[in-house]
Amino acid sequence: MQLDQKLINSFETGLNPLKPEDSKISARIVGYGEMSTIFLIGDDSSIAYKRMPLFSSQKQAGDYLAVYNEYCELLTQTGISLPESGTCIVDLPDRPVILYIAQEMVPPERFGHRLIHTQNLKTNERMVRLIVDHSQKLWRFCAEHNPELEIAVDGQLSNWVHMDDGKDTLYYIDTSTPFIKKKGVHQLDPQVVLKTIPGLLRSFIKDKTVKEVLDRYYDPRKNMIDLVANLFKEQKPDLIAPFIDIINNKLPDGIAPLTFKDVKSYYREDKAIWALFLRLRRIDRWVTSKIRRKRYEYILPGKIKR
Repeated sequence: MQLDQKLINSFETGLNPLKPEDSKISARIVGYGEMSTIFLIGDDSSIAYKRMPLFSSQKQAGDYLAVYNEYCELLTQTGISLPESGTCIVDLPDRPVILYIAQEMVPPERFGHRLIHTQNLKTNERMVRLIVDHSQKLWRFCAEHNPELEIAVDGQLSNWVHMDDGKDTLYYIDTSTPFIKKKGVHQLDPQVVLKTIPGLLRSFIKDKTVKEVLDRYYDPRKNMIDLVANLFKEQKPDLIAPFIDIINNKLPDGIAPLTFKDVKSYYREDKAIWALFLRLRRIDRWVTSKIRRKRYEYILPGKIKR
């Protein structure tokens, strides 16, 4: 996908992260990530732009982009379908270097976390079987290439798009966090992840902690628990038992089966962590913009129902 560098430069130049609705070029926020905000820019609703204000230099952004491109290639090789995408780097004076990752816009109603509210149980079970089938491709890849090379995904329902095309096409969309390990070493620079952590916490969190958080995505059991636990947030606990049954029948040999107790415990802990994290980010935004009188680069979501 070829991007309009001039448009993205102009958008970034006129963007006020504290009041993105006042941007000089009209835009609409369609999603948030831990490290990013996702926009539709101008009148074009065919491309979603993920803004990542994480980098201190062109080199750091370029290194990240190289890992990202390799990640997309590896996912495709394993049989994971990705929307068409493109990237560009924006380097403005006195600003962090920004990476924009653009993807072909997929139908919002076809995201997994939305489909569970509109489909019947049988169709939801078919969808989760398809998600686990795709996850199995990654588990097999890791088993065959470990420790030389491992890849993983953030398997939450909101990262999968099940198209209504008669072909059971399933897209994975959250490619901006490249989960690649080579000989056990994460290729994602921990310093980039640390930049998303509020200043109040950053000095207490080390590279080792970031690596431990990333490691859970390579663990089939933890990855699937994360997927099922999201049903609590989506107010669909009735799907937990049937989803657990499907997943337990597909986990690799030797992996302990999921239980409702495991899922509920994980959700409670995860909910508390992310609620605290968002509160601290809001404090960090206030301190940065009001006390230090500096530009705060991240755009934070409003109240999130968990």
